Amino acid sequence: MRVDRILAPNPGPYTGPGTNTYLISSDGCAVVLDPGPVIDSHVAAIERAAEAFELLSVLVTHTHPDHAPAANLLGSRFEVPVLGFAPGPEFEPTSTLADGDIVEVGDVMMTAVHTPGHTDDHLCYRIADVVFTGDHIMGGSTVIIEDAAAYMRSLEKVRDLQPAHLYPGHGPEFDNASAAITEYINHRLERERQILDAIRKGAATVADIVRVVYVDIDDALIPAAAFQVRTQLEKLEDDGRLTWLRGAADEEEIVRLVEETRS
Repeated sequence: MRVDRILAPNPGPYTGPGTNTYLISSDGCAVVLDPGPVIDSHVAAIERAAEAFELLSVLVTHTHPDHAPAANLLGSRFEVPVLGFAPGPEFEPTSTLADGDIVEVGDVMMTAVHTPGHTDDHLCYRIADVVFTGDHIMGGSTVIIEDAAAYMRSLEKVRDLQPAHLYPGHGPEFDNASAAITEYINHRLERERQILDAIRKGAATVADIVRVVYVDIDDALIPAAAFQVRTQLEKLEDDGRLTWLRGAADEEEIVRLVEETRS
C-alpha cells in the first residue's frame, strides 16, 4: 500500500495547515479520501496524482465543507462511486457506508469504522494497522466535538483496534498511534476535571467556565470554546455529575455540582 498526501490550500484556525487529501493506492488501483473543498488548483492536483492509477472510488470521512465538497465533482469526472456515511451539505454519496463495510483498493481492504463525536456522520478507515482518522484525531491540535460521550466511546473504539500509525485529516501523521489516542483521551478527561473544578470554585454559567478554563484564548475562538463547554456540560449532566438549568442567555444559566452522597 502507498499513501500520498495532497495538502489543500485552505489553512486556518480550524484546519491547521489545510485539509489532508489522501490518494491511497495498491496494485495499480487507488481511492481518494477527503478531497476537500472545491478549489481549482487542489482539484487539479488530485486529478494529476490519480491519473497514474485506476481510480476506484472517492471517499469522505464526514461532510464538513473542508472535507467533502469536491467528492462529487471528482466522482463525476472519473466516473467512479462517491462513498460516505450519509448525505450532507455539498455532498451526495452514490452509496452509503456503515460500520464494518469494506472498500477494496487493489489487493488491500479498507474497513469503515463509524466514529461519531466530532460529527454524527464521521467515519475513520482502517487498513491493517493503519487508520485514517479524518477529524476524529488531528495532528497538532485537539478536535471540536458535538457529542462528548459519543466521542469518548469512539476514541476507545479506535484504541481497541490497536493501530500503529494514524493519518489525520489535518496536520502531521502519528507514528505512535497508541500514545496519540491516549493523549486525546486524557485531554478530554482533564477538560472534564477543569470544568468541574471551575464550577466548584463558583463558575455558574458557560461564560464563567470559559473565562476560567480557556485562559488567554484568542477572542476569535471564544465561540468555539463556549460550544465545547456546552458539549462537555451535556455529558457531565448525563453522567449525574452536575445540574444545568439553561436560560435564554448565559447570565440566566445556573450550573451546580451534584452533591456526592456516597461514603
